[in-house]
Amino acid sequence: MELNSYQQQAFDYQRPNIEKFGKRNWFWTIFFLCWVVAGGYALYLQISKGHGVTGMRDNVVWGLFIVNFIFFIGLSYAGAIISGILHLLKVPWGKPIIRLAQMMTIISVVVGPIFILLCVGRFDRLHYLFIHPRIQSPMTWDVMAVVTFFVGAVLFLYMALIKDLAVYRDAKLKVPKWRQKLYTALALGYRGAASQKRHLIISQNLLAIIMIPLSIIVASILSWIFGMTLRPGWHSTIFGPYFVIGALYSGCGVLIVAMWVYRKMYKLENYFTDRHFTYLGYIMLVLAAGYGYFTFSEYFTSWFGSAKWDNELITKLFSPGEYGWWTFFANFAGILIPILIVSIPATRKPNWITGVAFLMIIAMWVKRYLIIVPTLETTLLPMQDTRTEYVKYAATWPEWVLTGAGIASFLLFFTLISKFVTVVPVSGLEEAEPHFAHHSHQHHPHQHAPVTKEEVKPA
Repeated sequence: MELNSYQQQAFDYQRPNIEKFGKRNWFWTIFFLCWVVAGGYALYLQISKGHGVTGMRDNVVWGLFIVNFIFFIGLSYAGAIISGILHLLKVPWGKPIIRLAQMMTIISVVVGPIFILLCVGRFDRLHYLFIHPRIQSPMTWDVMAVVTFFVGAVLFLYMALIKDLAVYRDAKLKVPKWRQKLYTALALGYRGAASQKRHLIISQNLLAIIMIPLSIIVASILSWIFGMTLRPGWHSTIFGPYFVIGALYSGCGVLIVAMWVYRKMYKLENYFTDRHFTYLGYIMLVLAAGYGYFTFSEYFTSWFGSAKWDNELITKLFSPGEYGWWTFFANFAGILIPILIVSIPATRKPNWITGVAFLMIIAMWVKRYLIIVPTLETTLLPMQDTRTEYVKYAATWPEWVLTGAGIASFLLFFTLISKFVTVVPVSGLEEAEPHFAHHSHQHHPHQHAPVTKEEVKPA
């Protein structure tokens, strides 16, 4: 597998990252595994003692688990849309971050559905969902959509990896033999022949064309689980686009944070440049404005309609004694602050953009919580048992530990994948922009700027 000078330098620079695991990676791997083990113990308690160990009751039947599911599955849809658009439009500056978006897609679609399983009381009857589905139920639609999306996401990432897998196969990496054999098998005999390139490009383009509308469809189906009910705060015709833009917004924030972390860990300033953060910041700003519009429409129409149940929910969301401060944080930190930070040139810097993206991610998780819990606490019928723990939802420690285990699994997968393949796709840098190398070289003189194609052309 032949590489040009720019690609070879990019590979040589990242080669040590996949050959050596390192003490820091071992520390984080063990740390995340400890969280996963703690989550396993919490799951054991939940299975052995029942859902009574959680805060979920007959009234609030969904809690942190569904909040986490919506959040993580939204990230997967965002990653597929972002990577698909960047691939189809052949955006030069987007090539180094396509793999990050694809990694986010796969990891999120694996971690997210696990939280659905945590809500199931009878695991021994789980297979009934597949052999006796109710086609009238949006739950069934969502299962079918997520499974289809998972298959497409795996194929999309795999097609994008084949060229790099061929590079790893031929590079004689200092890795265990089983890994070398795995690279050889997964490369599928790719040698860079013209016919192989043509078939691979066609396959990637078709998958990108499929994944973008598929992501929008499955995100909409997820929203219909709520929108098809008559509950206040859920029964809304804007929930479909609201969920789609919310997923994109959250995914953009996670992509920015992941880019910043890898840039610091692996010294990838030459590839994840300041310009990448600025461009993704602009995208985040546009999505923040759109998400803010949908949020305002949701609140305003419910309040102005004066329906009893809707008014009760709106009062609960904006009352300081209930969820008022949560609502303020979700909207201020999740919408207004990102717009301000990116709009001001003085704060349009990688660290500022990453910090506000991280804050926005937390705010978007809180927003998912506000979509689920307050609505379920707003009862439509009189309750016989009005004890506080039945009327109000309060997550218990097993729920928080399992939430932490899910986040740890998400980060663990990112850690392990980055030691198996290069974070920046080597074969995808055929048209790198000279500005990136020049710009990063000025700010990081201790590193060698990658050589561009223009610089290696013979005179």
